[in-house]
Amino acid sequence: MTTPRENLLRSLRRRGFETVPVDSGAFCASQIEAFKARFGHEDIAGYFGSPVRNCSVKQRATWSDPVKLYPREVLPANARIDAMGVAHSQQPDCYHMTRMHHPLQGQEVSLDEVKNYPLASIAPGAGEALRQVADGIHSRGLATMAHQACTIWETAWYIRSMEDLMADMMTGDERAQVHLDRVTAHAVESIRTSSGAGVDIVQLGDDIGMQSTIMMSLELWRHWLKPRLAQVIRAGKSIKPDLLIFYHSCGYVLPFLNDLIEIGVDILNPVQPECMKFDVVHREVGGRISFWGTVGTQSTLPFGTPAEVREVVWANLRACGKQGGIVIAPTHMVEPEVPWENLLAMKQACETFRL
Repeated sequence: MTTPRENLLRSLRRRGFETVPVDSGAFCASQIEAFKARFGHEDIAGYFGSPVRNCSVKQRATWSDPVKLYPREVLPANARIDAMGVAHSQQPDCYHMTRMHHPLQGQEVSLDEVKNYPLASIAPGAGEALRQVADGIHSRGLATMAHQACTIWETAWYIRSMEDLMADMMTGDERAQVHLDRVTAHAVESIRTSSGAGVDIVQLGDDIGMQSTIMMSLELWRHWLKPRLAQVIRAGKSIKPDLLIFYHSCGYVLPFLNDLIEIGVDILNPVQPECMKFDVVHREVGGRISFWGTVGTQSTLPFGTPAEVREVVWANLRACGKQGGIVIAPTHMVEPEVPWENLLAMKQACETFRL
């Protein structure tokens, strides 16, 4: 019998499977506490039989003084600043979203400020540290996924602000080219570190879809973001040719899919059924890309019955067929509204599926 890692990688390459790969996804804090109360531990991935464990390249902040980082804004007392210098302040009654503060926001920001902005760097020894983590996960028969989401567009607008970066791109402002090139260079270094450490999958991603439409025109994306994303993917696969590229974007992204496949994306996540129907997506690109997710956290998981959850899982598995090419998982974080019975139904549907 194959290991969970072997079974997962075979299915993601659409070469068949012995068991249906299922991933629990991320649980919000209250769901983690409920799971712990139910089972006495927090090994959610282990309980669901997830064949993959996450890892990442350690980043190091190169900024030292938040006052200098935010000369045009006084940050809230509860703000947390990440390695890229983006400040996050917690909002009331919000489970996993924060208010972001953008250090390069404003049309008065100069080109020199953009050129000299202190992006994060790869921590010394990060590659060897990641290799040791990956080797340990592989020794348990599990696959590794290095997280590098918010690859270009999101990292760049977190720093510049979405409005300002979008305006820079639409007007051909040199600040957009300099900023995106610097963020891309950092992403290239990160993926080269991950692929050199022997991970199986690298998760890239930038949200470029909204609930019912795309976030920007296909032409704008093709001009500014597609070639830079392609550069990142080439860098990873040049070191590890069998590296699988997982691409995350929430929302409606159907118009981008052929381009993403063209530049080397192997796996699409999360395929939100509230934004685009799985049968439509599969009809368009099935057999050329694999899928990770597909069980809606805005619809079926919180508000469906266990029977409805099982039917969604089985329908999507039947669409993919014997070749596989799908990992069943929630399409986003499992929020408090999701009943345990529905999560259990998702797990059991994978365990009992037969073609």
